[in-house]
Amino acid sequence: MNAVTRAELAQIEAPTVKFSLNGKQVEARANETVLQVADREGVEIPRLCYKDGLDTAGNCRCCMVEIKGERTLAPSCCRTPTPGMEVTTDSARAVASQKMVLELLQSDMPEAEYTRNNELDQWSAKLNVGKPRFPSRGNVGPDLSHPAIAVNLDACIQCTRCLRACRDEQVNDVIGLAFRGEHAKIVFDMDDPMGVSTCVACGECVQACPTGALMPARGAALPVPDKKVDSVCPYCGVGCQLTYNVKDNKILYVEGRDGPANHGRLCVKGRYGFDYAHHPHRLTTPLIRRADAPKDPKLVLDPDRVHEVFREATWEEALALAAGKLKDIRDTKGPKTLVGFGSAKGSNEEAYLFQKLVRTGFGSNNVDHCTRLCHASSVAALLEGIGSGAVSNPVMDVTQAEVIVVIGSNPTVNHPVAATWMKNAAKNGAKLVIMDPRQGELTRLAWRHMQFKPDTDVAMLNAMMHVIVHEGLVDQAFIESRTIGYDELKKNLVGYSPEEMAPVCGVPAETLREVARTFATSRASMILWGMGVSQHVHGTDNARCLIALSLMTGQIGRPGTGLHPLRGQNNVQGASDAGLIPMMYPDYQKVADPEVRARFEQHWKLQPGTLDDQPGLTVIEVMHAITAGKVSGMYIMGENPAMSDPDADHAREALAKLDHLVVQDIFLTETAVLADVVLPASAFPEKTGTFTNTDRLVQLGRQAIDPPGQAKQDLWIIQEIARRIGLDWNYRHVSEAFDEMRHTMPSIAGITWDRLEREHAVTYPCTKEGDPGDPVVFIEDFPREGGKARFVPADIVPAAERPDAQYPMVLITGRQLEHWHTGSMTRRATVLDAIEPDPTVLVHPLDIAALGVKPGELVTIESRRGKVSLYARVDEGTPRGSVFVPFCYYEAAINKVTNDKFDPVAKIPELKYCAVRVTAGGTAPEQVSFGGGQILRKVQEQADSETFAAAK
Repeated sequence: MNAVTRAELAQIEAPTVKFSLNGKQVEARANETVLQVADREGVEIPRLCYKDGLDTAGNCRCCMVEIKGERTLAPSCCRTPTPGMEVTTDSARAVASQKMVLELLQSDMPEAEYTRNNELDQWSAKLNVGKPRFPSRGNVGPDLSHPAIAVNLDACIQCTRCLRACRDEQVNDVIGLAFRGEHAKIVFDMDDPMGVSTCVACGECVQACPTGALMPARGAALPVPDKKVDSVCPYCGVGCQLTYNVKDNKILYVEGRDGPANHGRLCVKGRYGFDYAHHPHRLTTPLIRRADAPKDPKLVLDPDRVHEVFREATWEEALALAAGKLKDIRDTKGPKTLVGFGSAKGSNEEAYLFQKLVRTGFGSNNVDHCTRLCHASSVAALLEGIGSGAVSNPVMDVTQAEVIVVIGSNPTVNHPVAATWMKNAAKNGAKLVIMDPRQGELTRLAWRHMQFKPDTDVAMLNAMMHVIVHEGLVDQAFIESRTIGYDELKKNLVGYSPEEMAPVCGVPAETLREVARTFATSRASMILWGMGVSQHVHGTDNARCLIALSLMTGQIGRPGTGLHPLRGQNNVQGASDAGLIPMMYPDYQKVADPEVRARFEQHWKLQPGTLDDQPGLTVIEVMHAITAGKVSGMYIMGENPAMSDPDADHAREALAKLDHLVVQDIFLTETAVLADVVLPASAFPEKTGTFTNTDRLVQLGRQAIDPPGQAKQDLWIIQEIARRIGLDWNYRHVSEAFDEMRHTMPSIAGITWDRLEREHAVTYPCTKEGDPGDPVVFIEDFPREGGKARFVPADIVPAAERPDAQYPMVLITGRQLEHWHTGSMTRRATVLDAIEPDPTVLVHPLDIAALGVKPGELVTIESRRGKVSLYARVDEGTPRGSVFVPFCYYEAAINKVTNDKFDPVAKIPELKYCAVRVTAGGTAPEQVSFGGGQILRKVQEQADSETFAAAK
């Protein structure tokens, strides 16, 4: 249980006491501190080392109070009340002590820009502490070696708030307090410069620092904002709430907010990845392809040469061409020759209207988005087995679990703030089990790391279930009352003993047995997984096994248990919920069901029989259909399939072959380069809408700045396209789209726009107005026929492409901490680009040695589909015979190499496994710096040299 939850629980259980505070009788819980009681009673006590959410340290001594009958003063941040105790916060003795501490600290505080708004000055002013009478003990030079964080230890008061934020909240363990006496100081790792430490730039220390000793680099937090706008992070599915600090229509800096998913915490992307919105590459004018500009699928267009391929146009001309040609293709070639790709980065309202446009305007169900490349197999298995594609429990439930299984996911990279709750839980006694072919940061806190061979998930999970069944560890009552199909599963597991599967999966039989027993017998076991489970030809089978593991042990339907597929993009859950998939209407209502179609025809005021009764094409099927001449036109909003699709060269060739391609985006992406019409859209902080995170939490994102130039908000563009293809739409405000959406989706029917504006976030299912929402579901039954979940057996299905003599290694793709998805946003964020500017491949040190290359040198990765060259990086966590590559670098687009063979059930491609060969050398990737990182790196290199010179 993490510290916050433990404290909340203690508050509930603690008895109350009565005591005197400044002569007033007050009542408090026995485990509250005097400082907490004083805050509640409106009594101000200075404090510097204390911060809500952090464990108390009591080392600054600013909060001293006098307690009757005691010889010494007491720190109010550490002291708890006892019955009848008499506390005085403003006695002459207490105030003199408080002022003396502040004055002593002020004597060493430099008068500098970075200390302009510090808490020490604020408290000194309140207590009328004048100019210090004591000499300064000398200054310490700045450490400007980190792209994100400036270190000014001359302003450090050693309150250790940064240390506790790093160690106890984020559990990164980078910051320490070293040396003794007057030589004591804050250090990073082994007293390294910040820029060469293991700091991951989450910025929690900056948010915690009271004086300016740790600040956003380059003075980012120094200007005073005109306004503060509460919103949500635009990146991963955790859905952290944040506050934009804005001045002159520009975001200055970002702060974490106390939202349900993050409680003030952020990661490097959420805190420092915001200035992409102001990047000079932003599309600000509609573009139309020149008649003499052929579509070259190999073209990577320099932004300075846009005019050679496109010409600027008015909105009226661009919309008329974009919609007119789509309408012409529909009317001449048929509805199914058109396709729409929506976006998991956009709002729920945008997703809803986009799929409605395709279904009612194009006339088919050919609409999809990146969930097809993400958790499609997880959703397919969950709908089949549970009856719902969403998570059963929020991530925060790991704090109530005894056993936490994380499989096929690297949360510290992909879901960093969610990972902090897992780390907190592990430090507080939960048994963290990591199941992954690779070792990540979480491994150091794991109770067991099951490093199975890539592609052997089913063998490992079936072996664990074999143990649970044959040792009688199943929850028989749960199975009998709440499930069907157990006998078939039990029969299927006969041949999957740990001894037989250990050579297959590479995990010792005894480890399989130990983990299986522990999972089955714990009070609460929870499973979280990522795309290492889903992105396989057997991804649905992998998820079926995880579902069966929870069902047979009854580890679902209670806090601290359940199934949680961690969502990759900020609104992939909401976009799927809103119907941005080819076989389902909003709320996963099947397009093939005549009753469902009739309901939507009524909702959308259509003639009976209007809606298509056949599921549409998925992302990968669309590319093959274009090649076969079955699809002629596409409308793509905020997606970049030229980078994200497997076998990317084939995807680009298909996109180039289209008769008409309309792309709506904020940058000229690799996909937009192939468009006939490019429509400049709004970035995340430039619009208002709802977004649904991985916890089923519907949250309100608010507009903080205006779009640049002639760029328009996405909802406006979608509606203008809809009107021009014949739809009579007139949504005057985003709330009108939300209201229509909730009346077609029973799961969110009880969530109103007014409520979201008041509460910021509501969890679904919330079926009636006023309902609180259900963070934990499946408590009594499952949303399947008869209310029972279904076991679905799974057998071993090998990868579509196995290593051989010609291609002997395995390629695993994924994300890295600093960059997200195809990099179109994060590579244009200055800090993120500066930290990770170049494409790299992670290779085991023995494999690098066998290749005869040194870290940092070029290697080439080649498959049967393509090849890329990039820089080798040593990674002991990558297993021998495998390499790992992030897919965000266009100059080394690794999806040129990956396989487009897909899971037959979910039609998700096998992005996590293909056969490659790795050779030394190659052609150096093009030197690019989207975010100004090259300039910044020169500054950092100079700062580094100055820092090291000072150290010497």
